[in-house]
Amino acid sequence: MMVKIQCPKCATEGWLSLIQSSYQSPYRCWKCKELFTITVENNELKSCVPLSKDDFEKQRAADDLKSKFRRF
Repeated sequence: MMVKIQCPKCATEGWLSLIQSSYQSPYRCWKCKELFTITVENNELKSCVPLSKDDFEKQRAADDLKSKFRRF
C-alpha cells in the first residue's frame, strides 16, 4: 500500500510503500531533508512530528536492531 506524506516544512509530497497498515518510524523529506517521526494507521498518515538529527539516528539504530531480531 502506498501512503502519501506531505512535508510540514516545505509542503512537498512524498510516497511511502508499506506492507502493514500501521507504521511508526523516522522519515526524512526527500526535498528539504527535514527529519520527522511519522505515524501511519489504517494506511493514513496520523502524525508527523519534527525530529532532531540525534533522535533520528537513535530511532534508526533501534529500528535496525528490532529488524535484526525479527529474522530469528
